[in-house]
Amino acid sequence: MISRFFERVAGQVAIATGRPSAFMLSVAIILVWAVTGPLFHFSDTWQLAINTGTTIVTFLMVFLIQNAQNRDASAIQAKLDEMIRAATDARNEFIGIEHLSEADLVALISTLEMLCGSEMAHRRAIERLIARRR
Repeated sequence: MISRFFERVAGQVAIATGRPSAFMLSVAIILVWAVTGPLFHFSDTWQLAINTGTTIVTFLMVFLIQNAQNRDASAIQAKLDEMIRAATDARNEFIGIEHLSEADLVALISTLEMLCGSEMAHRRAIERLIARRR
């Protein structure tokens, strides 16, 4: 239950904080803080207010951003797995490779690159593609 609540709140906060109005609100808060500096004689308390506020917001946003990225990555992975499963020439063994260790993934990438040809050949093909689009 708490997991579902967190996901719902995280999704709503991610949408709200990704809007231009959220950025403008943040800028307005910083401007109000800066303008009030002379009023509070640039005191330690005045500085502590913005430092504490930004630290708390940053700390909480880390968890919300990580949740959103985890959900996005899982959704993309599921879509890619379905594309592999549905493609007739694709190797189903690639489904779930995101669970391999870093060393195994590096070895797999190296093997695939060797099978697909040299890096220089790929670079020339990409350069030709870009030249055709100009």
